[in-house]
Amino acid sequence: MTILEQLDLRRWQMEMESELKDNILSFWMKHSLDERDGGFVGQMTNDLQVNETADKSLVLNARLLWTYASAYRKYREPGYLRMAERAYHYLISNFQDRVNGGYYWLLNDKGEQIQTKKQIYGQAFVIYALSEFVRACPDEKVLQEAVRLFGLIERYSYDSKHKGYIEALGSNWEATEDLSLSNTDLNEKKSMNTHLHVLEAYTNLYRVWPSEQLKEKQKELIGTMLDHIVDLQSGHFKLFFDERWNSKSDEISYGHDIEGSWLLMEAAEVLADEEVISRTETIAIAMAQAVYEEGVDEDGAVVNEADPQGWTDTDKIWWPQAEAVVGFLNAYQHTGKKHFLQAAYRTWNFIDRYIVDKTNGEWFWKVNRAGEPGIAEMKIDPWKCPYHNGRMGLEVLERLEKLTVRSN
Repeated sequence: MTILEQLDLRRWQMEMESELKDNILSFWMKHSLDERDGGFVGQMTNDLQVNETADKSLVLNARLLWTYASAYRKYREPGYLRMAERAYHYLISNFQDRVNGGYYWLLNDKGEQIQTKKQIYGQAFVIYALSEFVRACPDEKVLQEAVRLFGLIERYSYDSKHKGYIEALGSNWEATEDLSLSNTDLNEKKSMNTHLHVLEAYTNLYRVWPSEQLKEKQKELIGTMLDHIVDLQSGHFKLFFDERWNSKSDEISYGHDIEGSWLLMEAAEVLADEEVISRTETIAIAMAQAVYEEGVDEDGAVVNEADPQGWTDTDKIWWPQAEAVVGFLNAYQHTGKKHFLQAAYRTWNFIDRYIVDKTNGEWFWKVNRAGEPGIAEMKIDPWKCPYHNGRMGLEVLERLEKLTVRSN
């Protein structure tokens, strides 16, 4: 009996589709709408208590647009389109800087700007979301806004001397000392995280706007990531850098490693450059193997962080689990090595058993090594959204369909 037969891929497909549609997507449609002030609520506790005065983040709004545009592209369900349209209109009406271009980082509960810096991570997610909306509902105006934002990033954030992108700029795209993405990030000029999501955004934009300019920038960005951000000896991402690419941290983020492994491959494949694909595949598989060997606990879950001496944070946070399912499945598709498929399925089983909130819906933010949920963490906040787990569902369904066809 083959590993494909043992895992019963069709049953896995049914489980995944039920989780995606009946839990993740339906939860946000039911609980996240801000009927008082428009858009979406900024914060909700694990037991579904809304903080009506919570700030609203660019990341949450853009990720909601991406998620429901992608869901509509697959299922063509009107409710998903309404969610995408709500996110799009709030993004344009409230987050867009009509004077300087780009998008504000943070609004208050009334939709008024309170952090106006241009965090490139946030701008990238807007491109990612707008591109997906175009894929679902072709619209020249939406496409041109994504292209304009690409131009602003290239004009103001791109480092022509050392390559790559500066983390953040001021309201009118001037240099700023306030660079960090969050209070847990270093205040450095460049980061893995921003480059990973610029890569992701440019990949999606290239699908709807395959210009030579974007092709060259994306090819360069893949090379920059492989040359400077991936540690080729360890198979891990380095996380923070000065402008000359001197590393400023020895921390290991297993979730970003496994996410990056498949996003790098996706970027290379969409670019359709065989030389780039070949180099990227070798490195991406090495990254997935490093996470498999070093970052997976006995229960099949991915632990959060480590340093060169070993694990430093053994919590099982929701988003690395989602990315591990996709990343390991991607590694299996590229290598045929059974341990990757088994790892993907084991992580999914862990999610279903421990991370999915069977009482209140959606997913817990995290569980500890004993499987106990962190109930103090939010169910909705600037970072807790349906992008990682919703994308997991969509990606896994598409990949399992290909594997099922191949195995028949």
